[in-house]
Amino acid sequence: MKVTNVLAISLVATGLFLTAGAQAKESKPVGITPDISSVTVMHNGKEAKISRNQDNGNTVIPAFAKTSRPCPPFCIQPIKLAEGVETVGEVEVIDYAKKMSDGDKSIMLVDSRTPDWVAKGTIPSAVNISWVELTPKKGATTEGIIKVMTEKFGAKLTKGVTDVDVDEAIADSDTSKVFDYSGAKTLVMFCNGMWCGQSPASIKALLKFGYPADKIKYYRGGMQDWEILGLSTAK
Repeated sequence: MKVTNVLAISLVATGLFLTAGAQAKESKPVGITPDISSVTVMHNGKEAKISRNQDNGNTVIPAFAKTSRPCPPFCIQPIKLAEGVETVGEVEVIDYAKKMSDGDKSIMLVDSRTPDWVAKGTIPSAVNISWVELTPKKGATTEGIIKVMTEKFGAKLTKGVTDVDVDEAIADSDTSKVFDYSGAKTLVMFCNGMWCGQSPASIKALLKFGYPADKIKYYRGGMQDWEILGLSTAK
């Protein structure tokens, strides 16, 4: 056998070995935590599984690959958004989503983005309540915000109170006489990531209306970190 043929066979064998090695490496399982590989939740009335992409070579989608969005408006959000509001990570979000899906009606995972973004994929079990519905600067009215809080978030408006009364209470920095938040849901709110101001705007609006800070959780990483970690999305 010629030396060139031996060399060619050797290179082919080496290539096959490297390919097999790469495939073996890519086949390693990707769990959420050492003890949790996936979690099943309810999304739009159907079961949806939260897990991570099992392709070890997977990369983040282009929509979340940008590093330098212009600020403003895409400015970096602080870890501590407001006094009393807890910032949470992915494991905590998954735990809240699981509890919500298992029937805990005191929790709501809220995607604060606009519907066009949500259509690209959201966290399974999340409910879309756009920041536009809660932010006065985007056209939200006191009446509209009250409607969202009472019909979706579990807050109660004191009998006989009007939106004008609410505006006056906000101006006086005391909404305790116009709202009852004893049965209000714990809201886990997120948007597109640490550079996104949509869920922060919603949270600040709710706090202005007196929503209890300890009933608001802020997932700062949002869809950017969710996608970077290869976690499942739902439409």
